[in-house]
Amino acid sequence: MQRKLSTDPSGKSAQGTPATTRHSSSNCHRTVAARLNKHHQTRGLLGFCVSVFFMGKHFLFVAAMLAALLFGASAAAAGRCDVNVPTERADLAQVSIAYQSIGRASDPALLLVMGLGGQLIHWPDEVVVALCQQGFRVIRYDNRDVGLSTWRQAPVEANLTFEVLRYKLGLPVAAPYSLTDMADDALGLMTALKVEQFHVLGASMGGMIAQHMAAMAPQRVESLTLIMSTSGAEGLPAPSAALVQLLSRRGAPNREVALEQQADLLAALGSPNVTDDRQALLQQAAASYDRAFNPEGVKRQIMAILAESSRVALLNQLRVSTLVVHGTADPLLPVMHGVHLAAHIQGSQLKLIPGLAHRFQEAFKEPLLAAVLPYLQAHREDTSHWARVEPVAGGDVL
Repeated sequence: MQRKLSTDPSGKSAQGTPATTRHSSSNCHRTVAARLNKHHQTRGLLGFCVSVFFMGKHFLFVAAMLAALLFGASAAAAGRCDVNVPTERADLAQVSIAYQSIGRASDPALLLVMGLGGQLIHWPDEVVVALCQQGFRVIRYDNRDVGLSTWRQAPVEANLTFEVLRYKLGLPVAAPYSLTDMADDALGLMTALKVEQFHVLGASMGGMIAQHMAAMAPQRVESLTLIMSTSGAEGLPAPSAALVQLLSRRGAPNREVALEQQADLLAALGSPNVTDDRQALLQQAAASYDRAFNPEGVKRQIMAILAESSRVALLNQLRVSTLVVHGTADPLLPVMHGVHLAAHIQGSQLKLIPGLAHRFQEAFKEPLLAAVLPYLQAHREDTSHWARVEPVAGGDVL
């Protein structure tokens, strides 16, 4: 496998604090789920003191040396976590994956897996820097069919509208590729980078892909962090009809219409507790459009999601340290998706963030980091939590 440099480099107030639930057994999560359903609720910098005693002409020398040490360390930290590193490419057997690696190669690796239609630039830079400053080598990448990674060509007979109809009727859905194929892409990227063990943080569809990664390569995954994701089980609350309609608007005659459609979708995925700046949403949409616009690829990703059955049996087998983070105001995957997901991963932690929806909004960056950073830091050097998969004990259950 080869890696080639790309010519395209990428690139406060909190609405609530995370409510933490820590359980050693999934029974507690099921209790939480039952209660929610019943009520229809869907470093810092370490300070230090240096005392310097000096006389006469030695003062300027000592002061200069101290300043060099302080500013040199600061500059080194900034350089180590520079998010403006070039976008590189890993050529795998089936696809070419565009990625960025931020941090020292010697640091523990943290792979960020983005959700439906998301590009690596959709991971907020401030979040990436915060993760890197915890001592991680942060790797973010474009899934197949989005961004600068390979765009697959669907078979002529592939039709999203037809497959959605089959899905609603409970019939099997045919997709050009599967979520396990996308998980294999991620594992292939880490193999190309010669990273054997790593932590995984996945958002939405990225969390679904991360679940497969832990099952497919249990000795490589050191911890899972699943944000805004789901088990895919039947019977969980569905998104609103209005949101589904916005998600289905993937065709646009020109750039202006495409930006307006994407801004509408971003607004709908946001928290009702936050008023979005329309111009800021249009700017975000423009950055995505100008980097790479592939609505057909997003349709193929949707088919991959629809084609997959419940992952409950897979989750019941996993023995991996897992943190599940979900928002109480998620309009796409309502909060019960997060509760149910945590309930089926033994020993997992569940953190609910009041008001968080299905987007990385500025107002929720601090609560998200407050939920995620302590967990990741606790597992950064601990290799005793590598994923394990146990034999299936039973069928899929809610």
